[in-house]
Amino acid sequence: MIPHNASLDILGRDTDSTRGRRAGASPSERKSVDRLKRIALLTAVQAALVTSPAMLAANDARPAQADVSEATPSSAPHPLMQYLVDELEYSKKHLVGPDGTRPYYINYTVYEEHQGVVSGAFGAITRNDRMSDRKLNIDLRVGDYGLDNTHQLRGVGRAHASGSGNIPLPLDDHPEAVQHALWYHTDRIFKEALRRLTNVKTNLRVKVEEEDASDDFSREPANVHYEPPVTLDLDREAWAKRIRKISAIAREFPLIYQSSVTIGALASTRFLVTTEGARLQTTQRRYRITLTAGTKALDGMELGQSKDFNAATRARLPGDAAIESAFRTIIQQVLALRDAPLAEPYIGPAILRNRASAVFFHEIFGHRIEGHRQKDVTEGQTFTKKINKPVLPAFISIDDDPTMARFGGIDLRGHYLYDDEGIRATRVRLVEDGVLKTFLMSRRPVEGFPKSNGHGRRQAGFAPVARQANLIVRSTKQVPFDKLRAMLIEESKRQGKEYGLLFEDISGGFTMTRRRGPQAFKVLPIVVYRIYADGRPDQLIRGADVVGTPLTSFEKIAATADDAEVFNGTCGAESGWVPVSAISPSILVSTIEIEKRVRGQDRPPILESPFAEKKP
Repeated sequence: MIPHNASLDILGRDTDSTRGRRAGASPSERKSVDRLKRIALLTAVQAALVTSPAMLAANDARPAQADVSEATPSSAPHPLMQYLVDELEYSKKHLVGPDGTRPYYINYTVYEEHQGVVSGAFGAITRNDRMSDRKLNIDLRVGDYGLDNTHQLRGVGRAHASGSGNIPLPLDDHPEAVQHALWYHTDRIFKEALRRLTNVKTNLRVKVEEEDASDDFSREPANVHYEPPVTLDLDREAWAKRIRKISAIAREFPLIYQSSVTIGALASTRFLVTTEGARLQTTQRRYRITLTAGTKALDGMELGQSKDFNAATRARLPGDAAIESAFRTIIQQVLALRDAPLAEPYIGPAILRNRASAVFFHEIFGHRIEGHRQKDVTEGQTFTKKINKPVLPAFISIDDDPTMARFGGIDLRGHYLYDDEGIRATRVRLVEDGVLKTFLMSRRPVEGFPKSNGHGRRQAGFAPVARQANLIVRSTKQVPFDKLRAMLIEESKRQGKEYGLLFEDISGGFTMTRRRGPQAFKVLPIVVYRIYADGRPDQLIRGADVVGTPLTSFEKIAATADDAEVFNGTCGAESGWVPVSAISPSILVSTIEIEKRVRGQDRPPILESPFAEKKP
């Protein structure tokens, strides 16, 4: 099940089996001599960085197993980069198992994140934090590109090799401390990889022949690119003052039981080096203002609404007037839902408004064209055999474009230049005129698609897999929204339905893609209207969940509007939670199914709210 929104070992001593020996020196002598030499080298390198960054950048472009890209570094590397490179080269040269096995690929990735969060409710500050950390991820492979330790183990509980985990790394650039973490955890993960490769080979001998015999890892160009590290830019005290004022609006509404106004800021720098020669130092800034309001209906149903503002720079955040207006709007929507009638099970025509449609495509289409799902025998493989065949109406085309930074003035959360395997992001045409053309690919090949297209993504601590970034739905059968609404009414009459449905907003959803369960999805609307065929006023309803199966749902898309909008969110799957965006116009579907949402049985609060007007 894939949700959508929208984290030690004791010091080891057994190192002789994995560290190379030098003639004429005992293991203990070798370690002490090597350590002193390497510490001196690291200190000298750190000093050189201050005086000659250009020289270091030139020296860093080492020969690689794969071709190194011609990208010119845009900034000097941080000292941490050289520490990573030094330990990487040492491990590549000296790390060897008892049978002579060596890693054929090592990736050191460090995620340095600085976060600030200020949150308030009902005029008071509930959180005011600043957090900083560095997390090391080690991706190590033994075997070769064709077969390695990450190969799927069929018939066991954990089919794929898991991520290296979030390994804490010192925030200060202390050479010995950084070196020690790299040394110890590389040794530990190497031993785990050796054991797993043995299991992989045994598993292949006792299982039936695999349907997809493609390689376990693709050969790709090694990219070199440096960006200056970024720092957190958030005046938390100034925001605390603003949030006190804005969040106090909720006190005007005694039936609002929960609410919040939150500003979150992230400044992250990713350091990535590989034995193939990749050297990436990339940065990202993200800001997000989140407004929430919630209440409880008299029948016990919990009701909530939220609104986000996303920006890549502080200057692009909205002013107080826009935030206050949005906060009042979601409060009014929640209160209106409290008095709305409950939805009843329904099958019939509907419109999914642009943002709701974007979530719809993300859930029921986007996850099923992620490359690794085409190879995994536990997956439903909805589209594995559909290449160059129609999967959507002929008027719809779909791209995924991580290189797109914004759409219609809105910053996109799924934007990046290099993925988490060091591959350059590319725009991918997934569907052209209704026909499926390719999959989203990481460096895990599938039959017919041996190369990555820059969609290997992860949350720190997980192994990268193919994931969505900026999913973009386009249509050649567009009409103004008012015309689409008229088409909904006509379709309702044609089907003999009393009304059609309009899904104005959706909070998220989830989809099930594995064979052991139903190949179904559920999306969670929060603002739904009945559009009556006889012209009666629209009626807001609550408690409706959209359910269905993908292939049937795609066949029911009849037309689209010309009003594409952005949904920015966070998506959870095998490789953790990653920021994503989806862009879609409103769509008319001839048939959609809704079911009743679960509701609580507790009554609303017994005592009157402290914000209610007091009687004498």
